[in-house]
Amino acid sequence: MARTTTEPRPSEARLRLLGTASKIFYAEGIHAIGVDRIINEAAVTRATFYRHFPGKEDLVVAYLQGADEAIRAQVSAGVAAASSPGDAVRAIAAGIADGIRSPGFRGCAFLNAVAEYPDPQSPVHQVVLAHRQWFLDTVVELMARIEPDEAEAAAQHFIMLRDGAMAAGCLFDPEAISETFLRGVNGLVERHGARHEPS
Repeated sequence: MARTTTEPRPSEARLRLLGTASKIFYAEGIHAIGVDRIINEAAVTRATFYRHFPGKEDLVVAYLQGADEAIRAQVSAGVAAASSPGDAVRAIAAGIADGIRSPGFRGCAFLNAVAEYPDPQSPVHQVVLAHRQWFLDTVVELMARIEPDEAEAAAQHFIMLRDGAMAAGCLFDPEAISETFLRGVNGLVERHGARHEPS
């Protein structure tokens, strides 16, 4: 008989620490926030903090891993609901635009984090790179299903549109930025799909 194993449920204290840190790190940055503030706002003891996270960097990695899991789930849902690869790319873009329009939007959590952790050997930097590679691979796969020729170039174009929209969305009118981004993605999908049409 096959054995089944289940992941132990994270403790309430760990969830509270991670939720508190995620909110503060995203809103205010990482290096500027000390462990004491996280401990105080999460209402846990210092011993509890270090039982769950050996150091601040471990908490930052967990924060980004949580963001990665949320984005993967959002992308998976959008792709699953789409009727075509082109619509799946548009659905991913729509989810990004929704985030830009959301209250408290402050850009891309991963780009913000990597700006504070530029060392490529840093575990935080490595988490950012892994997330970015997964996202690129996902878009490349969808673009290849639309038209395999130059799918990676089209995906890189999508990423550049996304990064620009994420940077501009917290500086200028998020509605206008979102509309511009969505128009750009729609045009990209249409041009890429037109490559296989007879001339």
